[in-house]
Amino acid sequence: MRRLAQTDGLTDVQLEMLATVREFVDREILPVATALEHADAYPSQIVEGMREMGLFGLVIPEEYGGLGESLLTYALVVEELSRGWMSVSGIINTHFIVAWMIEQHGTPRQKARYLPRMAEGSICGAFSMSEPGCGSDVSAIKTRAVRDGDDYVIDGQKMWLTNGASANLVATLVRTDPDAGHRGMTTFLIDKEPGFGEVEPGLTVPGKIEKMGYKGVDTTELIFAGHRVGAGQILGGEPGRGFYQMMDGVEVGRVNVAARGCGVALRAFELAASYAQRRETFGKRIADHQAVQFRLAEMATKVEAAHQMTVMAARRKDSGARNDLEAGMAKYLAGEYCKEVVEDAFRIHGGYGYSKEYEIERLYREAPMLLIGEGTADIQKMIIGRRLLEEYAQRSA
Repeated sequence: MRRLAQTDGLTDVQLEMLATVREFVDREILPVATALEHADAYPSQIVEGMREMGLFGLVIPEEYGGLGESLLTYALVVEELSRGWMSVSGIINTHFIVAWMIEQHGTPRQKARYLPRMAEGSICGAFSMSEPGCGSDVSAIKTRAVRDGDDYVIDGQKMWLTNGASANLVATLVRTDPDAGHRGMTTFLIDKEPGFGEVEPGLTVPGKIEKMGYKGVDTTELIFAGHRVGAGQILGGEPGRGFYQMMDGVEVGRVNVAARGCGVALRAFELAASYAQRRETFGKRIADHQAVQFRLAEMATKVEAAHQMTVMAARRKDSGARNDLEAGMAKYLAGEYCKEVVEDAFRIHGGYGYSKEYEIERLYREAPMLLIGEGTADIQKMIIGRRLLEEYAQRSA
């Protein structure tokens, strides 16, 4: 039993589930992750294993065939998966956000149609909000949907879709009223065939975006050119609520990204502690040098602090309370600490950390994604600052 990243108050079911996932990571992911990542190969066998364990339906209610688990359980599972390979957790996270949005905001028909198949993994979800040139400025999106009888016709270009090719359902934010600001945005549930090229009439997935890290998972654009979709595919059945729905999805997504940072940082610490006890310099293990012990102490403290803040943010959301402040704090802290812990592990490995033969090289390229995914670190600080000013507003006498 490891000492770091423990969580008090878990049920026997949660503990058993986490033990099962941890064993799966050690047996099925860690031995192959680096080779698959270097090849930028989709981890089909790993995904099938996660499907068999029910992870695609982890938080989907039991009435729809899911496991009905909490956001906390989900975050802890993501932490374990990310300890093995962060890309694997990304496949699940995007799917989870879409399922969460449908469960929270969908019509009864949409829930009945999608959630059972999402729980079993026969439907894989993708989440599409960003566009070229707008980044974190969601209000700047330009993709339009124009009403035409019982349908809407969508034109525009979306960016940075995780699962963009492998998914067969995409929750997509578009403008339905260009003059209504964020109230003119609508989320559509877009059915499509998996793959690249023109996957539906007027809907094209051009190809994978090449990235420095976060490989294996397909990250793509999505191009709409006169794509027709029925009005019944509006999430919740009512246009104009897309911005609120997407922000709700992003809020739980930020807890997930925080959990990913915790998992990657924990793995980096494990690698550093192991290497420091094997490598010798000046006649003794480098772990016996005070400078290395200081570095390990700082790394472990950051791992623990990020984990506990992520647990707190997840528990607050599970309680039904607003958690955008806590989710932002957790995502910001975990992302920053992950980067620092990975860099310290890299330094402990010395020249070998620069070699592709060592796992830390992969983590060093993966960690930067956590500084920008689900909103950059600067965006998190803006959210945190605004919410704190709301909470500590000066009252006039």
